[in-house]
Amino acid sequence: MNLKNRLLILVAAVLVLGGVALAATLHAAGRAAEKDRARPGGPRVSRGEVVLDAPGRSVFRNMAWGPHRDEIASVPAADPAGPRTSSGVRCLRFHSAGGTGICLQAVHGGLRDGYRAVVLDARLRELRRYDLAGVPTRARVSPSGRSVAWTVFVSGDSYAGTDFSTRTSVLDLGSRTLDRNLEDYRFFLDGRLHKAADINVWGVTFADDTHFYATLATGGRTHLVRGDRTDRTLRSLHSNVECPSLSPDGTRIAYKKRVGGAPDDAPWRLYVLDLGTLRETATAERRNIDDQVVWRDGHTLVYALPGDYGSDLWSVPADGSGSPRVTMPAALAPAFTG
Repeated sequence: MNLKNRLLILVAAVLVLGGVALAATLHAAGRAAEKDRARPGGPRVSRGEVVLDAPGRSVFRNMAWGPHRDEIASVPAADPAGPRTSSGVRCLRFHSAGGTGICLQAVHGGLRDGYRAVVLDARLRELRRYDLAGVPTRARVSPSGRSVAWTVFVSGDSYAGTDFSTRTSVLDLGSRTLDRNLEDYRFFLDGRLHKAADINVWGVTFADDTHFYATLATGGRTHLVRGDRTDRTLRSLHSNVECPSLSPDGTRIAYKKRVGGAPDDAPWRLYVLDLGTLRETATAERRNIDDQVVWRDGHTLVYALPGDYGSDLWSVPADGSGSPRVTMPAALAPAFTG
């Protein structure tokens, strides 16, 4: 093949590759623009003031397509299908209690995205921010609003191979002390000090400002642990528990349980554990739940499932009765004020 033919082939290859790249870019831009347009029949959303200390409100990440997608929005808790007020604050994960909010955000950069945790006051004003080491997955605030926690996925731990592992941090806003990694705490498995390289902790739910529950995984098993920030300990209470959520009266834990016979990629069902008797109750929700649920009140659990907009909120009684129902379409990461 002479030089002229080689140049023609090279030019043709460049043109083909350039066309493919341009088409992919235009397709991605079109998808992004589509999500910026409100979908007919979707929730009504308008810009306004959102506060975290007004009683009787549901505050959540709005997933409806349009200019306010991914913003923290609010509706009356008694009218979840009503018009939404959106704040302009974008979060991937969010939680609020006691007039404090924790917002885990994406930070879009030139080469790659980063992430940060932003602590918000009751008017959604930034109080503090922290860079995150990985992709946000869980966030919680203590009932008083003094302590906050977050979990991210990270990669690169040698024991994990190609799988993700976790980092969970707890921040005391009063003393401004940050425990960056709960894996640094002493872990007691069945009462005995247990050390291992493969320990992972995620999904904090607070009992008060210094005590909490969380998931701890090691040796291929998951455990419900009770944490104490004062003596920096984690103590196992029950096995096969993930993403716990403590009831308002502090007596029960709602959680994901890995059940036998379920598909490997969808193994979790929603259960409630009585902390006094360690008796488990299966809820009426029979589908796979991959979320840290929220207690709407002392009787009702709220959780996310995939939907037309990416995520809908569903609810089910905590005592095993009733049946699941959609409570709010196009929403994620709810919190209930007052």
